Amino acid sequence: MSRRPDGLLTNENDPHEKGPQDACGVFGVWAPGEEVAKLTFYGLYALQHRGQESAGIATSDGERIFVYKDMGLVSQVFTENDLATLTGNLAIGHCRYSTTGSSTWANAQPTLRATNHGTLALAHNGNLTNTGDLAEYLSRSPQHSESGFDATTDTEIITALIAAQEGKNFESSALAVLPMLKGAFSLVFMDEHTIYAARDRNGIRPLVIGKLDHGWVVASETAALDIVGAAFVREMEPGEFVAIDANGLRSQRWAKAEPKGCIFEYVYLARPDTQIAGRNVHATRVAVGERLAKEHPVEADLVIPVPESGTPAAVGYARASGIPYGAGFVKNSYVGRTFIQPSQTIRQLGIRLKLNPLREVIEGKRIIVVDDSIVRGNTQRALIRMLREAGALEIHVRISSPPVKWPCYYGIDFASRAELVAAGLEIEEIRRSIGADTLGYVSLEGLIEATTIAAENLCTACFTGNYPIDIPADLSGGKNLLEIVNRHE
Repeated sequence: MSRRPDGLLTNENDPHEKGPQDACGVFGVWAPGEEVAKLTFYGLYALQHRGQESAGIATSDGERIFVYKDMGLVSQVFTENDLATLTGNLAIGHCRYSTTGSSTWANAQPTLRATNHGTLALAHNGNLTNTGDLAEYLSRSPQHSESGFDATTDTEIITALIAAQEGKNFESSALAVLPMLKGAFSLVFMDEHTIYAARDRNGIRPLVIGKLDHGWVVASETAALDIVGAAFVREMEPGEFVAIDANGLRSQRWAKAEPKGCIFEYVYLARPDTQIAGRNVHATRVAVGERLAKEHPVEADLVIPVPESGTPAAVGYARASGIPYGAGFVKNSYVGRTFIQPSQTIRQLGIRLKLNPLREVIEGKRIIVVDDSIVRGNTQRALIRMLREAGALEIHVRISSPPVKWPCYYGIDFASRAELVAAGLEIEEIRRSIGADTLGYVSLEGLIEATTIAAENLCTACFTGNYPIDIPADLSGGKNLLEIVNRHE
């Protein structure tokens, strides 16, 4: 099938800030008689916010697996004709943001590998923390040392490990590999007849199960179930493995559950119309805004969000404070990822490509600006400058998460710790840096209370530095670790 040249990258037209980049989105469907490629396309469309670099779909007609993947958004990658070639009764799909391996066509998913039991296609959301050890293990195995196997992503490593097993079938091979994997992973994979899914023992990244009239769906978020008309059944449990085929759905535990769900799913990553642990994400974000108003009150004339991620918390802040809510920024919905590099002139305009203030709303008012997080601080600095130019009398910034002080190694590509503004500055110093009149972050306790999940069942490492899974001492390679190792061999 056709593809763009390997190495072509997409770029974000936001030179000011690389914020918390999304995790990936995975989707799987077993539905004989349905157009599974189109169901997967729409499922990925619903998960587009989780990864905008590349997208791919694999389907099976019972005899062969067909794969189509390319760089770009879901709507850019697939045409009606492409989907028509992806025939079959089962499918998996993936939309990617790179957390291990460069953003190139070669690293797009699903991966594909021939095995003794048929063909394996696999899609992965998360990030392994023992990728280097697993790559070394594979390099020592006769099967891969002879072939010169050079993996550049942890997804390729997982695929190769399952393919290398000598179990009696895919299921036994996967169950032998899962205990070897450390870190965060939600996997959806398939052979010619069966959909499989697995979640790490800590359940850091989400994965849910849905039911069609004549089939099953597995997806990163419940919003993807909604868009394809699947009824939500339940979340997959941490440490659970499921298989779906003509005999229905069967489940088993491959590890004891030790829940540590990612708290940043509530802050930013998940769609607001998604349900996590039985609670709507939008409702959680509104509740965070209410707590933010109680923890950091201030006299003002108007509460405005930084759209779209700051909107629910701004609604909650306005509700709890009694201060009117308003739209202070116009967002350009058509600015996303592009293959066109911004010119120097456009770079200097920065955030205005995406957001522009409404002078008529802002001028002469004391403004409370609600955003989801501060990473480097460049975006907030630019926004505050624009609001002052638009005539705001006072600008009070309120953040619906605690200060982000530590990078994530479980599937979110934050800046390095040296680049995180809160890692080196106190809150008052950050306030002066971004130019706000006041600055307030919601407390960690307030954020946790809003989720209604017990603190011990959440991963809060990006705020506290307390990582629930051991992190390798040498992380100098970052997401390009495998590429660096391969270049030096």
